[in-house]
Amino acid sequence: MIGKREQETGSDYAGNSVMAASGDEIEDNDYEALAYQQRLKAALHYTVGRICEKTGDETGVQFSRRFIAALTETTFKQCESFATDLELFAKHAKRTQINADDVLLLARKSSTLAAHMENMSKELIKAHEADRANRKTKKAKKSKPAEEATSTAIEIEDET
Repeated sequence: MIGKREQETGSDYAGNSVMAASGDEIEDNDYEALAYQQRLKAALHYTVGRICEKTGDETGVQFSRRFIAALTETTFKQCESFATDLELFAKHAKRTQINADDVLLLARKSSTLAAHMENMSKELIKAHEADRANRKTKKAKKSKPAEEATSTAIEIEDET
C-alpha cells in the first residue's frame, strides 16, 4: 500500500522509488484498510464486552457501555503498539518473521508476564522436542520392517 508521503516523494520509507499510484487506487486501499480495521475493532469490542459480562457476573460489578468502549479502544491501541514493537524487534534481528524471542522481549516490562511467557516457551520447546523424538521413533519402526524385508529377500536369493 502506498501512503501519502510515498505518493508525494515517489519513494517508499526505505528510499526505493515507487510508481505513483492514481488517487482512486490509494482511496480504494485506504478504504479497504479502514474497513478491515473497523471489523477488527468490532470483534475486539464484542470480546471485551463478553469478558466484562462474565467478570461482572462473577463479581457483581456492572460495566457501562462507555467503559467497555474505552477499554476496547485502549486495548486496540495497545495491540497496535505491541505489533509495531514485535515487527521492529524482528527487523532489528534481521529477520522477516516474528518469533518467540521477540514476544519474550516484548513481555520484559512486566516481570510476572515475562516469567509466565518464559515458562510457556520452555513447555512448548519440550513438547516440540518430544514430538520430534516420537516422529523419529515412528520413522525408525517403519523403516526397520522394510530393511528386514529386503534382507530376507537377499537371503532367499542367496540360498537359491
